[in-house]
Amino acid sequence: MSNEDDPNKGLFGGDELELDPEEAHERMVFGKNPDRVSAMESLFGKELLDSVNENQEMPEEAKRQLVFKLTANSVLDMVMDSLAPETAEEVAECINGYVGVGLVNKRFGVDLYKELYDALGNIEKGQDESDEDYERKVDEFSDRWWYIPQPLLSNRNPSDAIREEMLKYGLEDR
Repeated sequence: MSNEDDPNKGLFGGDELELDPEEAHERMVFGKNPDRVSAMESLFGKELLDSVNENQEMPEEAKRQLVFKLTANSVLDMVMDSLAPETAEEVAECINGYVGVGLVNKRFGVDLYKELYDALGNIEKGQDESDEDYERKVDEFSDRWWYIPQPLLSNRNPSDAIREEMLKYGLEDR
């Protein structure tokens, strides 16, 4: 086995496995989530379950729903508390939008991001078009796509469909 491919080479004085910036980002943002989950379980899991189980009259289904809601709320609180105030509001809006897209995807049985990606794949670069002009054309179409009625959404545009779902849950102001 080549020393270059050995993930343990750093343990014995060799250089640590180097990741490109994208791999390092993915590992830090998503790769550590199982470890974060274990740590959060140690932080508040037992107490949360104990508090829910104390109520003997509550039906089991209601207990499971409450555990989910309390857990999700705790995680969201941790995320928002860990951010600077000016960043927290922007992140909250992004989460709202992401949840809205998920609700639309579930309601209509679609994947809006895949649909957008597929639509962008149909944009061809003109023979005399510069890379910058092509990228601008793709970006402009991407921005407009959210306002174009889509057959998969019963001819609703994605932006309105997302907003409607967000309104149902109080995630969007009227």
